[in-house]
Amino acid sequence: MQEAQWIDKARRGDQEAFAHLVRLYEKRVLALSTRMCRNREDAAEAAQEAFLAAWQGLPFFRGESQFSTWLYRLASNACVDLLRREGRRCGAAGPSLDDEDIRLDAPDPAPSPQEAAERRELREQVAAGLDQLTPEHRQVLVLREIHQLSYDEIAQVLSLDVGTVKSRISRGRRQLRKILLESGNFSAVPASKDTGKEGCT
Repeated sequence: MQEAQWIDKARRGDQEAFAHLVRLYEKRVLALSTRMCRNREDAAEAAQEAFLAAWQGLPFFRGESQFSTWLYRLASNACVDLLRREGRRCGAAGPSLDDEDIRLDAPDPAPSPQEAAERRELREQVAAGLDQLTPEHRQVLVLREIHQLSYDEIAQVLSLDVGTVKSRISRGRRQLRKILLESGNFSAVPASKDTGKEGCT
């Protein structure tokens, strides 16, 4: 209810209300941009651009989607625009390669030093592999694997058909798996069973 009031006031030009929204979402927006852009300066710039776009676009925000979904879309687009503009390919640390295999961002209660080192090395390898993906494929993998958005939610964030989202995620996973296998530092993962999962809700 409080968020809805802030949105309504900010839509009418209330800067203080918008400041409340920024404080509410700044960590989540920065987390998204950081995982799409390994350089913290780039991530901060993309997050700043997203909030600027939100402030400028709020008068036209009609609430057809959640405010958070709309803000994710602005942040994700800002990251892709930055990558294209500067010709950089920034990676994200820790996505799994399939819905059912290694969750690299899952908490481990008590990893041994060797396990911690192996996990860290794997994160680095995946990040390096993501460097070689297009921004579009990196974008959907970050939203799906890191932020655990469902296919429908990703479709809303990126203004895409669900079929396109599924296709990009599938293609991105295949490309990333191929890159890691060719690097010689990653073992093939057995194909997971088809459970019919469509993602988290």
